[in-house]
Amino acid sequence: MNRIAIHLVVTDPDQAATWYADALGARETSRLTLPDGRTLTVELLLGETVLAVAGELPDLGMRAPAALGGTSAALHVRVPDADAAWSRAMAAGATVFEPVHDAFWGDRTGQLLDPFGHRWALDQHVRDVPQEEIAARAAELFDGSVTA
Repeated sequence: MNRIAIHLVVTDPDQAATWYADALGARETSRLTLPDGRTLTVELLLGETVLAVAGELPDLGMRAPAALGGTSAALHVRVPDADAAWSRAMAAGATVFEPVHDAFWGDRTGQLLDPFGHRWALDQHVRDVPQEEIAARAAELFDGSVTA
């Protein structure tokens, strides 16, 4: 599989679509508006990934992260310049989950929470690291509890 479509539930799909465009460079491809004028879903393209954002529908079990007490997933986006992407997202209203840093697996990366409660990692590959080195560093950082 080389493609996945993501469907995020947010409190306001119009605001979310604007934020994902401004902060992450997504481009709107379609929008479904209900007869009463409310936006049901906005479909965006983020790189080659389809990203749909939809408003909450609690009666159907569709809830935004805040209603669920947070999110357990992080969406990773490969970027050419992690620091520039980070600055753009912070200026657009993201909050820091994990600051940008050089990770032991060879990426410059940082994690943020968007204004709708979803967690994103901005990843820039900076160096190739042998799998053995990654495994050894992970074991060291996690008290030897991680194995290759």
